[in-house]
Amino acid sequence: MNRFQPIYDIAALCAEKNVKQVVLCPGSRCAPLTLAFARHPEVETRTFSDERSAAFVALGIAQQLKHPVALLCTSGTAAYNFAPAVAEAFFSHTPLVIFTADRPAEWIAQHDGQTIFQPGIFGQHVKHSYQLPQRYDHDDSLWAINRIVNEAINLAMQEPKGPVHINAPFQEPLYPKGESIGFTENVRVIEDIPQQFNLSSAQRDFIQNQWSQFTNILVVAGQHELDLSLQTSMEEFIQQHHVPVVGDILSNLHGMSSTVRYSDAFLGHAPNEIKQRLKPDLLITFGKSVISKNLKVFLRQHKPKAHWHIQPAGISTDTYQTLTHRIDAMPSAFFSFASTLARTENFDSQKQSNYQQLWEVEERRAGRSIQEYFPQKEFGEFELVQEIMYRLPQSCNVHLANSMSVRYANFIGLQAEQKDIQVFSNRGTSGIDGCTSTAVGHALCNKTMNVLITGDVAFFYDRNAFWHNYALPNLRIVLLNNHGGIIFGIIDGPGAQPEAEEFFITRQRLTAKKLTEEFDFDHLKLDHPRKLKNLLNDFLYHDGRTKVLEVETDLMSNKNIFENFKQKIKDSYESQI
Repeated sequence: MNRFQPIYDIAALCAEKNVKQVVLCPGSRCAPLTLAFARHPEVETRTFSDERSAAFVALGIAQQLKHPVALLCTSGTAAYNFAPAVAEAFFSHTPLVIFTADRPAEWIAQHDGQTIFQPGIFGQHVKHSYQLPQRYDHDDSLWAINRIVNEAINLAMQEPKGPVHINAPFQEPLYPKGESIGFTENVRVIEDIPQQFNLSSAQRDFIQNQWSQFTNILVVAGQHELDLSLQTSMEEFIQQHHVPVVGDILSNLHGMSSTVRYSDAFLGHAPNEIKQRLKPDLLITFGKSVISKNLKVFLRQHKPKAHWHIQPAGISTDTYQTLTHRIDAMPSAFFSFASTLARTENFDSQKQSNYQQLWEVEERRAGRSIQEYFPQKEFGEFELVQEIMYRLPQSCNVHLANSMSVRYANFIGLQAEQKDIQVFSNRGTSGIDGCTSTAVGHALCNKTMNVLITGDVAFFYDRNAFWHNYALPNLRIVLLNNHGGIIFGIIDGPGAQPEAEEFFITRQRLTAKKLTEEFDFDHLKLDHPRKLKNLLNDFLYHDGRTKVLEVETDLMSNKNIFENFKQKIKDSYESQI
């Protein structure tokens, strides 16, 4: 038997378990597994030299496919460079199977090259960390390798989904000499029969018994993948019970016309008496994080009598500091059952209808203010985001980088007729470090258009997202270049400090022109609003080219435009006093 046959069979096992997308990083210690993946006929491999970027590319592929992606690097600090994406995958519930090649245990801390303490390197940011045997001359080692990889892939897909780590020590020689690399037929596969997370009879009884005790019921949706079946069950629920549903742009509920999408705008400026009327008696939440700090503050200050959070498994999240009950189920199961509960037409049901109308009134007020605010005399990046959001092609993916990009897009929102558009953003940890690489991962494994809206700091930080040999004909990048971190001039605190320019905003003078030349992308420079229509036509046109639409604007001008926008929302209330 070939010495590395159990390692080669890892590729066969991954293929059998439908882990057929593999992201490889160059190195020698990982050669046995690299060669196995590269030569397996059912596995598609891609190579990226920057491990940090590679890990985010894998994250993007896994997000798009909703299935684990394998990620492999050599020994030493290469593994540490996976860490930011691993943390994002953990908190965004994205399945990854991370293989890190390692030196044999006896050589750790012996001044051998590329050798660090790799077992457990990702700490609590993986669902589990495994260690493969380093000798393959015993049947128990062969059994253990197969069992561990089976278990790791199964665990990555169990709710909540997430990353798993397999550390694999390899002894030299690492390369086959006169040996062919083949794969064992009928490699053992251990199947995991997943839970459905439907409501139990006890959960149904609880919901039914408690439901009639509340009026002023509010649903808040956090970040969630686009799920049309969930939207169908929620629309039936809303029609039956007249419950307002608050969902920001990352909830992917924009396909429902009744979604309250502008809560961040009006909750920041509504008078206290209005907020008091919007206070829920029962708060029902699902999904992951929300963008809006205003929404978080509102719910923390105006506490409901009860708060039910729906999540199938994992650590209980109590974002609003009000949690009273956790319902272990899929959101669609909850809303489908709740839709069957009888609604008696009485005083209490009328109160719930009135409560829904209160949210609708504030939603319409904010929507009018947003529509009336544009166009501005001075064109800025906020207005460009509005134009992009309104012109997005159907069935595209929108990727929102962190800081102001995701906030601009959230204030603008998507409309019900854009229901086929999916929105993605790295909000598990809300870092800027891999926003572009994640979008690249999506673009590599689908044919739809992928539109990334990003700021200059995030864009240039992650420029190695393009350092590879793969075409990106379906990637479009909107670059909001104000030559610094504008968010630090907007949020309370840093902008008022005398050190703001150097230590927070961090001015930079780069543009995308040279980068696009280096990677042979099209560079579209928006230097006057009159060019916008034609540039957008060129930008969104499918011609097989990667395109960057860049607008250079003044940081202070953008800050003033945004502050004036918030004042517009505030004025809509003061005009009625």
